[in-house]
Amino acid sequence: MPSRAQMQRMAASGTATFDNPADYQAAIGGESVKLTLTGGGDFKARLTWLNLHYLRVVRGREMLPRIAYMSLPPDRVIFSFPTSTTRATWSGLELRYGDILFRGRGQRTHQWTAGVSQWGLISLPPEQLAAVAKALTGLEIALPPDGRVLRPSRGAAARLLRLHSRVCRLAETRNELIEKPEIARALEQELLHALVNCLTEDNAYRDLGTRRHHADIMVRFEDALSAHVGPQLNMPELCAALGVPERTLRVCCNEFLGMSPSRYHLWRRLNTVRSALQRGDPATASVAAIARSCEFFELGRFAATYRIAFGELPSTTLRRVIVEST
Repeated sequence: MPSRAQMQRMAASGTATFDNPADYQAAIGGESVKLTLTGGGDFKARLTWLNLHYLRVVRGREMLPRIAYMSLPPDRVIFSFPTSTTRATWSGLELRYGDILFRGRGQRTHQWTAGVSQWGLISLPPEQLAAVAKALTGLEIALPPDGRVLRPSRGAAARLLRLHSRVCRLAETRNELIEKPEIARALEQELLHALVNCLTEDNAYRDLGTRRHHADIMVRFEDALSAHVGPQLNMPELCAALGVPERTLRVCCNEFLGMSPSRYHLWRRLNTVRSALQRGDPATASVAAIARSCEFFELGRFAATYRIAFGELPSTTLRRVIVEST
């Protein structure tokens, strides 16, 4: 398993496996991605990436349910999509295989999964996409509105997914080929053409007003949780600060997170404890001290909740550091 420093030194393309969510989070995007695991078991993930001249291509596979809150780059647009039929909800909408979610520059968004998930993305500067679209079609093609789900023809979607799988497989098995400039250029051109075809053959429903409003509420909700102090949420005060009725916030959380606001807040806190236990030195750290630092003061109830969430006692998580280091 690569460390964070090793990930930073990795080549422009490759693949890595992870058994620690913090390292996986760092590899995906560091401070721009926050993972909250929502189920127990051993964390396993694989990430494959490919950096071409304009395009960044990524494929991920994860074995546990989780919520990801992401701050997208300010200089690139992103096309993301499921690469299997496993269930995943992106920006409040459950995507089916063949759907493509477009996200604009610098947006913040949620993605949640109910179990094993497989996903892909392609990002690039918007001006490059516009230039390729003009060269191929002779027309000025406007970018989709942020949060738009593209539903291209079956053939156009299949071609993009097939190309994405092919280039990721090359990064995993024949990385030396991608280092050849002529091969890298050919792969990039094929992917760009496939993206433009998906844009021009899009048949999706275009009303985004409600979902945009809910996405804005969820960003404000995340900001409020980051500033929140205390183990419990005061829902009337929180909703007053957000300027929304409690029912609306609950609807938004169910759409974007698959759970209630209070349940999500609890999962965030439990993940903070688990991360601290996984980093702790068993010779000096104590479960009680770590739990209290995360505002779990009823230690018996905390231990029971932790065990239900992650399938093991917090003391087991802390002791595992000894086993894995020997």
